[in-house]
Amino acid sequence: MLSVHQRGTVAGAATATLALLAASLPTVAAAADQPDLSRFYQQKVKWAACTGSGMPHDMQCGKVTVPLDYARPGDGTLDVALARYRATGASRGSVVLNFGGPGGAGISQLAADSKDFMGLTNGYDVVTFDPRGVGRSSPVSCGTGAQDVSATTDPTAEAGDPKAALRTVEQYAKQCVKHSGPVLQHIGTVNASRDMDVIRQALGDKKLNYLGFSYGSRLGAVYAAQFPDKTGRMTLDGVDTLTEPLTEQSLVSAQGQQTALDDFLTWCVKDVSCPFGQDARGARKQVAQLVDSLDRDPITSAFGDQFTGQDLVGSISQALYSESLWPSLEHALAALIQDGDTHALSQLSGGIALPRASTVGRKDGGLVGDEDVPVDNLLAALMAINCADDPDRPTAAQLTNDMSRLRATFEEASPVFGPFRLNQVMLCYGRPKGTDFIREHVRDVHSPKMLLVGTRGDPATPYRWTVETAARLGPSAVVLDNKGEGHTGYTSSKCVHQKVDDFLLYGSLPGSGSSCGADDKAR
Repeated sequence: MLSVHQRGTVAGAATATLALLAASLPTVAAAADQPDLSRFYQQKVKWAACTGSGMPHDMQCGKVTVPLDYARPGDGTLDVALARYRATGASRGSVVLNFGGPGGAGISQLAADSKDFMGLTNGYDVVTFDPRGVGRSSPVSCGTGAQDVSATTDPTAEAGDPKAALRTVEQYAKQCVKHSGPVLQHIGTVNASRDMDVIRQALGDKKLNYLGFSYGSRLGAVYAAQFPDKTGRMTLDGVDTLTEPLTEQSLVSAQGQQTALDDFLTWCVKDVSCPFGQDARGARKQVAQLVDSLDRDPITSAFGDQFTGQDLVGSISQALYSESLWPSLEHALAALIQDGDTHALSQLSGGIALPRASTVGRKDGGLVGDEDVPVDNLLAALMAINCADDPDRPTAAQLTNDMSRLRATFEEASPVFGPFRLNQVMLCYGRPKGTDFIREHVRDVHSPKMLLVGTRGDPATPYRWTVETAARLGPSAVVLDNKGEGHTGYTSSKCVHQKVDDFLLYGSLPGSGSSCGADDKAR
């Protein structure tokens, strides 16, 4: 049900070739220098009840078949899993959602948080999907124990022996290849964008109407660059950078999340139940000490495995994306400190860079309906997609020389999140060089007007990225300035929610320079 059947043997990476393929809809036999993709564009989705525990009875599921390699469509295929809520009245087509990550599974997220998007069913079928390599769409994995490298340890801690750290990371990359199958060679945003165009056609839509959060903004921008004539009403919320290398992105994330942690602790210490006391400066030191202590001496988690300081950082990181999760984070930290109970913290780790982490989860920390998806899929896909999108690959000699400096830079940015974020950068070592298509070609997009939402207090995608990406995309991009806090604005601001719905449903686009106030919270 959850893993997709893959057919054929695939050789080589496709991303460089994809950058050269024409972006037009191949509804007829392809030209001599292009592969024939017509059979993929002749599909119609067959919808049925979704299977899996906790799946809503009124949500339907389906799939489309796409080539593993768009340059060699005869070499193998995979199925991309879809889900939808039907329009409540006459439908004008579909609006497709991507919740971010990268690595976030759309189906489980929509199942858990559907109420936030029901207003869009006034005119659209609300559709989401698990991108290739994610969730129900041929999920990648790095195998049993892989999280010991990807999230629960810090290879860069071996700064005194950087070669040992690189050997650890390289072994991790080999395990990912071993456990993921052929989809790993063809993962990434350029391919996911092409999949999304196959989805558009299978849904019967002439143009793609789209709402993408966080990483989903990168996916939307790539789609608009590849298929400008097929782009409909597009909203990008929590806008990603298209130009900064992964190292810079991770450093910005560490800084943003440290600021969010400081804000959380300032709020927490005003409550007598705060497990760190009533002094904010002391609370910051206690959090860093707690992370160090758990890295040195992990405890047994609620699920029987080890819970390290980096596990704690991952849980805190997720909870800081929304102020609405602060009370849950306070209680989860209290349970850890007072009783050694990690269950609530694991529940907070249900997603990476999603607009709001779902609190509806499985006992192992996964999201609803995804029992057969590897537990490490989210992190494995996060790394695989980010690395596939990043053309920078420093050599072993460069990393060996720079590791101590990089570690010091990231720790200065955040003693809590710095090593965690640097670890994610390091995990691209040993993988093929990523595509330069996004950095070089996603610019001056000739699509209809699109709405970009930037939130001033966003800890993951800073507001300046919204402004920079809008300038890069060109006159088609219109910026909505959300003066609130948290990651993305649609689920946290009534004003943003209304303006986005008005645009997607009715084509009413805010004027350039429009804003939403900081106090206009949805909850």
